[in-house]
Amino acid sequence: MFHRIILAVDLADPASHPKGLDQALELATQSGGDLRLVNVQPLLPATFMEYVPSDFDEEQEKRAKAALDAIAANLPLPKARVTAAALSGGVYHELLRDATEWNADLIVVGSHRPVMSDYLLGSNAKTIVRHAQCSVLVVRD
Repeated sequence: MFHRIILAVDLADPASHPKGLDQALELATQSGGDLRLVNVQPLLPATFMEYVPSDFDEEQEKRAKAALDAIAANLPLPKARVTAAALSGGVYHELLRDATEWNADLIVVGSHRPVMSDYLLGSNAKTIVRHAQCSVLVVRD
């Protein structure tokens, strides 16, 4: 069973319920495991940095952490079993790094339905599946 589950949360997704949350909760509940909500904010290109406030990165991280904490507050798991992390950088690089550091045994990640018939998964989901050192559950919308 999975005891340390990471859910990749896309805060830019307009859906009010993160993709894969139900599946991650079910697995964490059944196993008595921990759930970690992770959001990765992309870095702004250096050329745009002169157009944003000097504390832009810190404010972006605070907003992401607050959104993750709001999701975590409504989960039916004991608060000691739920953590949240707001990271910055490349989505799959940071997610895989966090999964390794946190010693996750499952990553739950959402992927959009294919637009073309030969389309397998979104580029982030595909790369996470390919390079993860633990199991990965991809949830389609």
